Amino acid sequence: MNGTERASVSASATDQGQRRFATFVVDGLLFGVEVQRVQEVLRGQEMTPVPRAPAVIEGLINLRGQIVTAIDVRRRLGLRPRAADQSPMNIVIQAEDGAVSLLVDEIGDVLDVEPSAFERVPENVATGIRDLATGVYKLNERLLLVLDTSKTIEVSAAGSRAGVH
Repeated sequence: MNGTERASVSASATDQGQRRFATFVVDGLLFGVEVQRVQEVLRGQEMTPVPRAPAVIEGLINLRGQIVTAIDVRRRLGLRPRAADQSPMNIVIQAEDGAVSLLVDEIGDVLDVEPSAFERVPENVATGIRDLATGVYKLNERLLLVLDTSKTIEVSAAGSRAGVH
């Protein structure tokens, strides 16, 4: 998925009992969110900073007239900052209170996985990631960490963990 392509769920994957995830990479780690939560995927957008906002909030983007909060997933997971020359990608997800953009390093593919392959997050995964992942799927050459979008966008909790009060 590149540019402004929309993610959609095909009947065939869900009819077969598979789970479908939109994937993305953050600091070399592969994450996935349930594809039905994804509104759209965008290249880097102009960002308006929000003074005194928690550290995880990178700013606000204007998405065709809709103001959307952009959360830096690297900061939210407690990972090292993105390189200055690296522009983030936006995965816009639907939350209870409207759309939220997750800033990620790169966009991956939509993957279908078997529910029976789901496992708990390994104990050796960093605490920040373990707190926000619901589990993992072992793929051929790497792990797919399933991100809990509800926990990830909890800004008040994220702000206090990031040292902003």
